[in-house]
Amino acid sequence: MRIVMAVIRREYLQKVRNKWFIFGTIAGPLFMIGIIAVPVLLELRNDERESRIAVMDRTDVLYDLVEERLGETLEVERVVYSEGAAQELDRRVEDREIFGYLVLDEHTLSAGRAVFRSADTPSTLRRVWIRQAVVESALEVRLLDASDTENTRALLDGGEVDYQGLGGEAGDGNDRDAALLAGFAGAFMLYMTLLIYGIQVMRAVLEEKTTRIVEVIISAVRPGQFMLGKILGVGAVGLTQLGIWVLSGLLLLTFGLPYLLAVQPEFSEIQEALDVIPQAGGLVLFLTFFVLGYFLFSSLYAAVAAMCSSDEEAQQTQIPVTILLVIPMIALAPIIENPHSTLATSLSLVPFFSPILMFPRFMAGAPLWQVGLSLLLMVVAIWVVAWVAGRIYRVGILMQGKRPTLPEIVRWVREA
Repeated sequence: MRIVMAVIRREYLQKVRNKWFIFGTIAGPLFMIGIIAVPVLLELRNDERESRIAVMDRTDVLYDLVEERLGETLEVERVVYSEGAAQELDRRVEDREIFGYLVLDEHTLSAGRAVFRSADTPSTLRRVWIRQAVVESALEVRLLDASDTENTRALLDGGEVDYQGLGGEAGDGNDRDAALLAGFAGAFMLYMTLLIYGIQVMRAVLEEKTTRIVEVIISAVRPGQFMLGKILGVGAVGLTQLGIWVLSGLLLLTFGLPYLLAVQPEFSEIQEALDVIPQAGGLVLFLTFFVLGYFLFSSLYAAVAAMCSSDEEAQQTQIPVTILLVIPMIALAPIIENPHSTLATSLSLVPFFSPILMFPRFMAGAPLWQVGLSLLLMVVAIWVVAWVAGRIYRVGILMQGKRPTLPEIVRWVREA
């Protein structure tokens, strides 16, 4: 074990001191900061006048409804219609006292048409926001029944459908969609991390094999110990980077998201999606799938590197292993659409597909016995794959020249 720890320490320190690791680790949080900071900075760059508009209501019934909807993102001022009101508002726009003004008249009530005058064209998002407020307000006035105000407003807000199972249990379709979205994001992150760090194991082994350093190391370390040290060392690097990204994301969502919502309330749906982010149990399961999936695929990638003598050979030989990661990503969309189907259950229990497919099914409410069974099957698969990969590694790590054929690989496994 002391020898394995020495290999792990060497591999870990070598990777974390690499400038590309440092760049990638920093780039992840910076990207997340950019997603939150850029909209905030762009909004702050706008003058205060751009958030101030005036509304001239010639119908005497639309202003309160429009102000209620626009007031979430804009500072709305009421202007009483008069002969010279339009000229005065034009002057205020030119003097940059207000960004623009909205004129509501009988055409707004009949066809939802209104006029917005400003010196500069509003952004696309703001145009959509204003148009939606005008149309919804006009519809509400035309449909509003004084005796049924609450139901009319609920209808204009989009209505609601209650989803119930045959057992009578209720479910919220929006919560389900948000949970599946979180599951998809987790599955995609698992796919990327397993692929990246699996290939890193392959390149680490291949680099030392092609430079003949491994011939010196093997004289002091058994091939099995060396392979285990490589896998654990790169895995520790992966967990370090993943941990930094997750921690940075949680800090940004905790402290940065309120500022984003303060200047861009239209992104309030993000807050609803964040409500279904996995809690402690879900995060532990996510890390468990990462660790088990990493051991499974890194063993295969290490065996691929041991069989090859050049980077070109490794690129071709790794294709079957990479396909095992691509297949669940192809099946992810239909499985998310129907996470409890026979196809979804069957594929998510295949050990090579479980790391990517079972987590979104867990988020969608898959039975815990299926989650536990998938973890058990993955552990068994890791033992089998590590046994086979270890035998290939023992022979292949010192082989040079042409790439071995399939019968030769079988002979290595049988005789190693």
